[in-house]
Order: sequence, then C-alpha cells, then structure tokens
Amino acid sequence: MGTPYLKEFRSKKREVFEDILEERRQSSDLRYAMKCFSPVIYKSLIPCKPSALKTMVLQSDQLQYVIKQISLESGELTEVIQDQATVILDEMGHNLNLAAIRMFALTLSKIFKRLFQKVCVNEEGIQWLAQAIQEHPVVLLPSHRSYIDFLMMSYILYTYDLALPVIAAGMDFMSMKIVGELLRMSGAFFMRRTFRGNKLYWAVFAEYVKIMLRNGYAPVEFFVEGQRSRTCKTLNPKFGLLSVIMEPFFKGEVFDTYLVPVSISYERILEETLYAYELIGVPKPKESTSGLLKARKILSDNFGSIHVFFGKPMSLRSLASGRLNRSQYNLIPRHLSHRPSEDMQKFISDVAYKVELHQIANMVLSPGVLIAAILLQNCPALNYNVLVDKTVWLKDLTEAFGGCLEWPDMSASEVVQSSLDLHSNIMRLSKGDVDLFEQNPGGILTEELVLSRAVTVLMCASYRNQMVNVYVRPALVVLASNMALSCKREDVYKTFCFMRNLFSKEFIFFPGFEEKDFEEGCFLLSKCDVIHVTPHEVVMTEKGTDTAVFLFRMFQPFLEGYQIACMYLSQEVTESITEKQYISGVRSFITQRIIARVTSCYEALSSDMQKNTLSSFVQLGVVKVGKLVNGTIFTVDKKALVKMAGELGLQVPVQKLPIARL
Repeated sequence: MGTPYLKEFRSKKREVFEDILEERRQSSDLRYAMKCFSPVIYKSLIPCKPSALKTMVLQSDQLQYVIKQISLESGELTEVIQDQATVILDEMGHNLNLAAIRMFALTLSKIFKRLFQKVCVNEEGIQWLAQAIQEHPVVLLPSHRSYIDFLMMSYILYTYDLALPVIAAGMDFMSMKIVGELLRMSGAFFMRRTFRGNKLYWAVFAEYVKIMLRNGYAPVEFFVEGQRSRTCKTLNPKFGLLSVIMEPFFKGEVFDTYLVPVSISYERILEETLYAYELIGVPKPKESTSGLLKARKILSDNFGSIHVFFGKPMSLRSLASGRLNRSQYNLIPRHLSHRPSEDMQKFISDVAYKVELHQIANMVLSPGVLIAAILLQNCPALNYNVLVDKTVWLKDLTEAFGGCLEWPDMSASEVVQSSLDLHSNIMRLSKGDVDLFEQNPGGILTEELVLSRAVTVLMCASYRNQMVNVYVRPALVVLASNMALSCKREDVYKTFCFMRNLFSKEFIFFPGFEEKDFEEGCFLLSKCDVIHVTPHEVVMTEKGTDTAVFLFRMFQPFLEGYQIACMYLSQEVTESITEKQYISGVRSFITQRIIARVTSCYEALSSDMQKNTLSSFVQLGVVKVGKLVNGTIFTVDKKALVKMAGELGLQVPVQKLPIARL
C-alpha cells in the first residue's frame, strides 16, 4: 500500500527547537530592543521608503490603465479618480519605522515573558528562511489561530536579525487609536475585509502588493486561511491574495518566488473563551485600544508554550515546472490585468492546499490536546487514573499515525496534572474525577445551562481540533466501514468518498486525492491492526475495536451535527431562507433537542459547523442558491435531501459499530 502521502509534507527528521525566551529572561530587554539591526535583504537592496513605494504604485502603468478605464465608464475626470486612489493608498499603506519596531520589541519581550513559558522556533527553518530572503522574493504564510500570530512572526524575525515582513492586516485594527498606527509603523498594511466590485480598490491593493513583492524590499506576509480559525481547525484556503503574489512570476517579472509555510502551535490560546462565545452567537467585540487595556488582566495568567515551525521554502518556479504554460501572458501587455486561465486557477488552488497541508503536518501537539479528545468522549467526567492511562495510550496512537507531540520529560501522571493546571478553566479535578461540567443526570436542562455547557465543550473541542487532521483519513475509513452497505472494498470506498466530500469544509483534503486519502487511511489502520484489507474487502478486526471506537467517537460530533442539520431542513424548512435564518433556526432546533435529551451534541451549536453544513449541502446539490437584491437565498431540494439522509445513515443505527467504553 506504500507510505502515507502526508509524509511528503512533514519534516523528515525530529526538529531541534530553540526557546527564544530563555535568553530574554537572562538579559536586558532594553539592550535587545536597541541592538544593531541590519538584516540581509533580497539582492542587498536598500529598503524603499514608504512614501517612495506609494509613488511607484500611483505611477504604475497598470493602475493608470485602470484609472483611465474607470474614467471612461463613469465619466469622472482621471484627476478625481487619481485622488481617490491616493486616499485608498494612504489608508492602506504601511509606514515601516525602526523606532516603532524597537518599541514593539521591548514591549513584546515583556508581554511574552509574562504570558508564555517558552516560545520555541525550529533552527533549521530560520536558516532556510535567511538563505531564501537573499535569493528571491519571499512570502510568509503562517497558520492563523490568534491575534498573537503576526506579532510573534515579526518578533521572531527581529530576534534572528532577519528582514521584517510587511503584513496584510484587517481594517478593524486600523480603527484602534495609537495601536493601529503603531502596527502600521511596524509593517502592517491594511485591507478591507471585502472589496468585491470595487475595481479601483482592488487595482490599488493588487499593485501595492505586487510592487512590494517584485522589488523584494521585505518579505510579504499574509494568512492563506483569510481569518483566525475560531475552532482551531485549519480553514479552507482563500485564493485572492495568493493569485496576486503569483502574478509577477506568471508574467515573468520575477525569476522565482519562495512560499514559506509556517505552523504556529499554541498550548493554550489567548482568545479561547472569546471564540467559544462567538461560536454560539455572541457578537465579536470591536477591536479598540481601551479593549486592549482591559485585557491586561490576562498577563497574570499562564498560556503555556508556543512552537513556531518555519517550513522549507517552496519554489513557485519548481511547483509550476511541467504544469503551467506561462506563454499566454507574453501575448498581453504587462499593464493589462488578466484573469487566470482554468489551469492557472487550479494551480493556485493546489498550491494553497499544499501550503495548508504543510502547516498541518508540522503542527506540534501538546498533551492537553490528547486530554481534551479523551474527555469529550467521556462527558461529563472521567476517573483521573483512567484518564492518565488513556492519555498514554493516545500518545502512542498519535505518534503511530504521524502526529508530532511535545511530551515533557516527567511521569505520565505529572504530565496530565500539569495540563489540567494549565487548562483549569475548562477541566477540573474533583474527588478523583476530571470533569468538564457538573453532572446533572435528573435535573432540568434550561437554555441558559445548555449554552453554558456549549461554551465549555467548544473550548475543549478547540484543543481536540488541533489533532483532527492527523486522524481524519483513518477515521473516515472507520465511519465508512460502519455505514457502508457491505464490507466490500468498493462499497467502503464509495461511502468514504461521500463522507470526504460532505466534510470538505471541515477538514483539509488535497483536491482530487480521494484514492490517496483512502489508501492512507487504510494503511494507518492496517499498521495498527484495526482493519484487515484485501483486494476485495475492508474488514474490522476484534483487536482494533478500541481504536476504531475512539476514532468513531472523535468524529461522531461532526457526523451527528450534519445529521441534525439534515433533519432540520427536512422537518422545519418549508420555504426559501437566508443564511441568517438558517443559522438561527438550526441553532434553536438543536437547543430544543438537547433540552429534550434527544441529543447531547453541543458542538452542533457552533456557528462554524452550521455555516459549513449549509455550504456543504449547497456543494452537494441538496440546497440551491438564489440571488436577491440584498443578498443570497437558499432553497431545499427535497428529493436530494431524502437521498442524502439515507447516505448520512439516518436510517442506520450508529450502534452498528461495537461500542466499548474507552
């Protein structure tokens, strides 16, 4: 069956990490902030002043062409549109300033030492990056779980005397008095969350990014996920910015561009409580300086360690070799915008997924992640000694499946106790049991209690979610074996493909790799004696029951969440609805089922899962999309819904799998 293809994305050897806070704890922060900072940059260029960069953008042939086109279409004078472009650029542009960087270096040193026990960086990755920056334009692509991400990236590069990146940041940061301007002076350039249909804004933004990249004055940094993941699962990639940074290579304006995937792993996330409340519908608070000052109380809390893994730079030229014919760009003047061909779009999509799979493969998992996965399957409480045994068992299974674990050099009981202390706001040790919330077997469930429990479950799930992409392929084989019509290989594979497509918004799969994903899942399960695979059958073994049940239960909240969404559409929706109506309706439907004790799937209350179910149902043709003047409307195809309900196993008892209490 061969080696799992995900190993292609993983570091070939055990990485050596350096704790960069260790030196900070032993020497002066002021001396660190005021150190001689003279990073080597692309082709030893002299950094370009922000004002000169803006002039280059405004005078560029591409922007001038767009301005003339808009003038012809709208009848406005080109001078007026030019002024509008200047305003956009002033709003958007960074103002990189060494004095501001030094101030941030001093402040962040003090903050990070208070918040984190360690900040560990892979030394080889830093060496790769230092070399890449000198050779070609570099694009840094970190995973995105916290606001700390882009601060941490700049802090690390400053620590290693590497060129600081210019960072694509959301406009909400710009509205923060003082802090917004400090971020701008530290290399942030601001982009609106959406600017679809605004031709001038897009032209200014795209030209600004491309000029920075073409001239290589600084690495460009953005998040391919597009936003922070509130669930700590990797989000499906966004392609807009990626297509912008690839265009100079497509047009032959640069010889090559290096893409550097970066995996940032948090032992405990600063925004964990905020995320959980957002997911159950509490509005996200607006970013503000006063809000930041109020958040100072977190400085007395412990957020464990961070691991930052800089991946090997990916050459865009190498990725495109043999795949793309760039000659189509030779026939069009460079200043004219050009919609990428289908081949180009497929290439951009493949690169985006490849970047994310690299990020996933090099995430470092903490013991708390394992504990969260176990506790969620044993709500509301589990005996402490049993939890220790199960954590050791899951550690071995995770390593067998290729996960990268950071396991402290202490006894298993001490490791578990240390993790419980770190996550004491979620997991509590009481009378020999570890519980997520108080047991209430005969008590009345109120809506308030349901939402309170949902917050705890979603916080715990955010840690388990850090490991789901390690397990998703073998878990889907287990689910498919349980739900398929027979144990024939073709039936199991067909069900596997259905489940993979259904959950394509939840987990990251490389497009078109259904067969490879199935092979990887089967390989890992066979290696652990969970299944026996023949050319014609996939058979569950008695020996692998515990592992199969664990995998089934880990992914059961996703399956059940989609089943409940399917029931809601079948039982409650009789006419077209908006996304807002769908989320509100399905949330109420789930809450009532939990109160009635028909289900205990608190994770289905997550707005992330609700949006994903709707998006998935649209992709599968179960829900049709229509356009209104003020938005989008969704209509259920009842015939397709009935078919999918059967495929989802709503008529198949989940107890078909032998359930053993792990």
